[in-house]
Amino acid sequence: MKKSKIKIRVSRRFIKSSRELIPQPLLLKREGETLKVPLFLREGFRVSLFVALMTIIASTNLLAQSTRSLVNEGVDLYNEQKYADAEVNFKKGTEESPNNFEAKFNLGDAYYKQQRYDEAMKAYQSAFVDAKNDLEKSDIYYNIGNSLLKSQKLKESIAAYKEALKLDPNDEQAKYNLSYALNQLNNQDQNQDQNQQQNDENKDENKDQQQQQDQQNEDQQNQDQQNQDQQQQDQQNQDQQEQQQSQEQKEQELTKQEAEKILNALKENEKDLQKKLRKVKGQPVKTEKDW
Repeated sequence: MKKSKIKIRVSRRFIKSSRELIPQPLLLKREGETLKVPLFLREGFRVSLFVALMTIIASTNLLAQSTRSLVNEGVDLYNEQKYADAEVNFKKGTEESPNNFEAKFNLGDAYYKQQRYDEAMKAYQSAFVDAKNDLEKSDIYYNIGNSLLKSQKLKESIAAYKEALKLDPNDEQAKYNLSYALNQLNNQDQNQDQNQQQNDENKDENKDQQQQQDQQNEDQQNQDQQNQDQQQQDQQNQDQQEQQQSQEQKEQELTKQEAEKILNALKENEKDLQKKLRKVKGQPVKTEKDW
């Protein structure tokens, strides 16, 4: 896989190329218009008008010079990697000249270097309306693409790089970063598919394990029930056996009592018989007469 070499695209006018001062248009003259002086100013007030115009032009130039100074100082701080300080200068530049492309664009660069990508994209988008040509617009899309890529918004970054290449088809860095983002998106999709497949497999495995566990629990419950039934049956058998033994013991005891009773009766009969015999022996024996 290619190693990323994503680079922030800085302003071509100030940070990247030259420090030359860019002339600002006169505020009294709009694009497509010519400065028209009212008729009553043409007679008798030409000197006053000239002084007024010079004052306005001087004020405009001072404002433009102040903005350029702020931006250039911000560029120096940016190059010294003092991005927070550079941010302050670029912000002041946008406050003094709300339509200054360089101040807005470079403010986005300062945000980007501080990893404040959402704020960077807002600054770039704000600069878009003040871009003077397709190259500047392409730079904006390129940097927005980088901010989106850093935010892991791959699909959106791909769309931004494509817009940059529409405006500047020869931009090699935009081509490279587009290729890199597409490759990252492909890897992400593959990883998601693999993770989904792994999750499905884990779910199936967990389902099988759960079913197996349920079956084991059911078998154990059946075994416990069988053991309980067997214990109850054994207890019943033991109770019956004890009852039977108790009954037999009672019957045996009854038979013994009867036997003793009979024996005692026999003994009594024997005594009576002995008495009778003794009586018989004690009587004189009758002899027959011998006639």
